[in-house]
Amino acid sequence: MLSEELRRLAMWVEGLLLPVFGREVTTTAPWCPQWWAHAEAVARLHALWLAWQDANAPGRDMQSISSWIRDHLDVGMTTLRDPSGPFAGCKRGSHRDKEIPYVEPIPSPPPA
Repeated sequence: MLSEELRRLAMWVEGLLLPVFGREVTTTAPWCPQWWAHAEAVARLHALWLAWQDANAPGRDMQSISSWIRDHLDVGMTTLRDPSGPFAGCKRGSHRDKEIPYVEPIPSPPPA
Protein backbone atom coordinates (compact mmCIF):
# COMPACT_ATOMS: atom_id res chain seq x y z
CA MET A 1 0.00 0.00 0.00
CA LEU A 2 1.36 3.41 -0.87
CA SER A 3 2.48 5.54 2.05
CA GLU A 4 -0.01 8.26 1.07
CA GLU A 5 -2.81 5.69 1.12
CA LEU A 6 -1.68 4.48 4.56
CA ARG A 7 -1.57 8.09 5.82
CA ARG A 8 -5.14 8.66 4.62
CA LEU A 9 -6.25 5.37 6.15
CA ALA A 10 -4.66 6.40 9.46
CA MET A 11 -6.53 9.71 9.36
CA TRP A 12 -9.82 7.81 8.93
CA VAL A 13 -9.02 5.18 11.58
CA GLU A 14 -7.83 7.70 14.16
CA GLY A 15 -10.17 10.55 13.26
CA LEU A 16 -13.47 8.74 12.68
CA LEU A 17 -13.45 4.98 13.18
CA LEU A 18 -11.96 4.79 16.66
CA PRO A 19 -13.61 7.90 18.14
CA VAL A 20 -17.05 6.80 16.91
CA PHE A 21 -16.89 2.98 16.90
CA GLY A 22 -13.77 2.11 18.92
CA ARG A 23 -15.28 0.98 22.22
CA GLU A 24 -13.18 0.30 25.29
CA VAL A 25 -10.12 -1.93 25.00
CA THR A 26 -10.30 -5.05 27.17
CA THR A 27 -8.64 -8.46 27.19
CA THR A 28 -11.69 -9.79 25.34
CA ALA A 29 -11.64 -6.90 22.84
CA PRO A 30 -7.97 -5.97 22.28
CA TRP A 31 -6.68 -3.12 20.14
CA CYS A 32 -3.05 -2.47 19.31
CA PRO A 33 -1.73 1.09 19.59
CA GLN A 34 0.48 0.18 16.63
CA TRP A 35 -2.37 -1.20 14.50
CA TRP A 36 -0.44 -0.19 11.38
CA ALA A 37 2.27 -2.77 12.28
CA HIS A 38 -0.19 -5.65 11.73
CA ALA A 39 -0.55 -6.48 8.04
CA GLU A 40 -3.87 -8.26 8.58
CA ALA A 41 -5.27 -5.29 10.48
CA VAL A 42 -4.16 -2.85 7.78
CA ALA A 43 -5.78 -5.01 5.10
CA ARG A 44 -9.05 -5.31 7.04
CA LEU A 45 -9.15 -1.63 7.99
CA HIS A 46 -8.39 -0.63 4.43
CA ALA A 47 -11.31 -2.76 3.24
CA LEU A 48 -13.57 -1.11 5.84
CA TRP A 49 -12.43 2.32 4.72
CA LEU A 50 -13.00 1.59 1.04
CA ALA A 51 -16.50 0.30 1.83
CA TRP A 52 -17.08 3.43 3.95
CA GLN A 53 -16.13 5.63 1.02
CA ASP A 54 -18.50 3.73 -1.23
CA ALA A 55 -21.34 3.97 1.31
CA ASN A 56 -20.79 7.75 1.49
CA ALA A 57 -20.47 8.32 -2.24
CA PRO A 58 -22.74 10.94 -3.83
CA GLY A 59 -26.06 9.51 -4.90
CA ARG A 60 -26.04 6.63 -2.40
CA ASP A 61 -29.36 5.86 -0.72
CA MET A 62 -30.08 6.82 2.86
CA GLN A 63 -29.62 3.24 4.07
CA SER A 64 -26.07 2.84 2.81
CA ILE A 65 -24.43 3.76 6.14
CA SER A 66 -26.72 1.40 8.04
CA SER A 67 -25.83 -1.35 5.58
CA TRP A 68 -22.12 -0.52 5.97
CA ILE A 69 -22.41 -0.84 9.75
CA ARG A 70 -24.24 -4.17 9.52
CA ASP A 71 -22.34 -5.74 6.62
CA HIS A 72 -18.83 -4.37 7.08
CA LEU A 73 -18.15 -2.64 10.39
CA ASP A 74 -19.71 -5.15 12.77
CA VAL A 75 -18.04 -8.12 11.09
CA GLY A 76 -14.72 -6.31 10.60
CA MET A 77 -14.38 -4.99 14.13
CA THR A 78 -15.47 -8.31 15.65
CA THR A 79 -12.72 -10.06 13.71
CA LEU A 80 -10.09 -7.41 14.42
CA ARG A 81 -10.85 -7.30 18.14
CA ASP A 82 -11.29 -11.02 18.68
CA PRO A 83 -9.06 -12.22 21.55
CA SER A 84 -7.28 -14.54 19.11
CA GLY A 85 -7.30 -12.00 16.26
CA PRO A 86 -4.47 -9.85 14.91
CA PHE A 87 -4.19 -7.84 18.14
CA ALA A 88 -3.93 -10.85 20.47
CA GLY A 89 -1.38 -10.08 23.16
CA CYS A 90 -1.30 -6.35 22.37
CA LYS A 91 -2.43 -3.78 24.90
CA ARG A 92 -2.12 -0.08 25.64
CA GLY A 93 1.54 0.87 25.31
CA SER A 94 2.51 -2.63 24.19
CA HIS A 95 2.67 -4.07 20.68
CA ARG A 96 3.45 -7.75 20.14
CA ASP A 97 4.60 -9.07 16.77
CA LYS A 98 2.86 -12.23 15.66
CA GLU A 99 4.51 -15.31 14.27
CA ILE A 100 3.55 -16.17 10.73
CA PRO A 101 2.39 -19.80 10.47
CA TYR A 102 5.08 -22.17 9.27
CA VAL A 103 4.50 -23.58 5.80
CA GLU A 104 6.40 -26.45 4.27
CA PRO A 105 7.61 -25.88 0.70
CA ILE A 106 5.64 -27.57 -2.06
CA PRO A 107 7.66 -30.57 -3.19
CA SER A 108 9.05 -30.53 -6.70
CA PRO A 109 7.38 -32.93 -9.08
CA PRO A 110 9.39 -36.08 -9.77
CA PRO A 111 11.38 -36.00 -12.99
CA ALA A 112 9.46 -37.32 -16.00
